[in-house]
Amino acid sequence: MGDVKFAVEARDTRGKGNARRLRMRGLAPGVVYGGGREATAIAFDTVAFERLLETSHGGVNTLIDLEGDSAASGRTVIAKELQREPVRGGLVHVDFYELDLKAKIEVSVPVHLTGTAAGVVLGGVLDQQLREVSLLCMPDAIPDEIEADVSGMELGDSLHVVDLNVPAGAEFHGDETLTIATVLVPRGLAEGEGEVAVVEGEEGEGAAAEGDGASKDADGKSDEGGDS
Repeated sequence: MGDVKFAVEARDTRGKGNARRLRMRGLAPGVVYGGGREATAIAFDTVAFERLLETSHGGVNTLIDLEGDSAASGRTVIAKELQREPVRGGLVHVDFYELDLKAKIEVSVPVHLTGTAAGVVLGGVLDQQLREVSLLCMPDAIPDEIEADVSGMELGDSLHVVDLNVPAGAEFHGDETLTIATVLVPRGLAEGEGEVAVVEGEEGEGAAAEGDGASKDADGKSDEGGDS
């Protein structure tokens, strides 16, 4: 059983101009594969599917029960690959993968960083290099996201995939040494530099003041000598 229901219809792959006719009706082509069955060509309403992605907590990892006038009706799927227009970003094709609800599936899950890194407070910059990680988990246990608290990260520290807390029953799939985020040290910034700069400035001002005083004294003495 999926999270939501979504209506699709059979798609005729014969002849030319099918894609154009679908677009005129506000539809896009798709295919359903997996489950030990032959791939099934379908068509779906692009506006309705975009709304499904926006309103569902699981996003592209939402479990979908297909319904409607198609051989794919009754299958539980996940949107495995979305193809979009390069300029406007409209959907042009979607591959749906039929799930075995009793077997683990590979999915990409967003990584959400929380807190303010200690190194950022000192002037560093938090650079998130990896925004998704690949997990193997049961279809009904796909997390919406993985949170990582970066509060303890100092200047120069890095957070790696292996440092993340994997949800119960899931496991990382891929290179666990990949870097998630790093607290970059801006050029010219060194540990304690800000404090040193202030002290040096104060010393410089003091030295300048003493120099001015010495000059005045010297001038004063010179003037006194002139009076005598």
